[in-house]
Amino acid sequence: MANSKFEYVKSFEVEDKLMPSTWIVIRINGCHFHRFSDVHEFDKPNDEQALNLMNSCAVSVLEEFPDIVFSYGVSDEYSFVMKKMTQFYKRRASKILSLTVSLFSSAYVMKWKEFFPQKELKYPPYFDGRVVCYPSTEILRDYLAWRQVDCHINNQYNTCFWMLVKSGKSKKEAQDLLKGTQTQEKNELLFQQFGINYNTLPAMFRKGSCVFRDKVEDMVKLTDDDDPVKRYRKKVIVDHCDIIGPSFWNEHPDILGE
Repeated sequence: MANSKFEYVKSFEVEDKLMPSTWIVIRINGCHFHRFSDVHEFDKPNDEQALNLMNSCAVSVLEEFPDIVFSYGVSDEYSFVMKKMTQFYKRRASKILSLTVSLFSSAYVMKWKEFFPQKELKYPPYFDGRVVCYPSTEILRDYLAWRQVDCHINNQYNTCFWMLVKSGKSKKEAQDLLKGTQTQEKNELLFQQFGINYNTLPAMFRKGSCVFRDKVEDMVKLTDDDDPVKRYRKKVIVDHCDIIGPSFWNEHPDILGE
């Protein structure tokens, strides 16, 4: 780039390099998505196609950015975990955040017709985001556990709330009935009044979605006798599993391994 007398303006740029040797988490959230879901008539309390669209966008992010090793999503929120030692864009927070949010948003628009072929996208979806550094794997796992606990709490409440509303209660009446109730009380309400066993609801609703690279068996070719030849390879997959306990991480030690 040619030098000029105007180049001094670069001195006003803020240094935003993230702390080294820490896990980087980019968490994005839909802006005004309650209004967005109402306008586009998403099913309440959960719209399976809308969640699948979010998951598909997260897959696109992992496929584009190999330094992202894991992501967890629920509702209109997704958290992306970058390698502890990543040098992606020199760990500049503004670059990492803007690239992730813009890719996710553009993927959402591009994939809309795939998941909602009968619905017109009436205005552009948009997301905000933040970047946080976590110094240890233990704290990172606690962060992810926190998000999954929130998924359960919010989904259980919303399931009760919308079942009450659909049964004829006003939103205010439903809020008053649920105020101060504990987990077991909500489970009993669902079962006694609506015949719903909360634990049998789809795992995607109760546990959220995990997106990561895993070994899968693929057919690579056929022999001359038409027998399939298969190989294992890494592929970005979506799963709905418990990430609070140790089982998942013990089964996939390479995800957070450096």
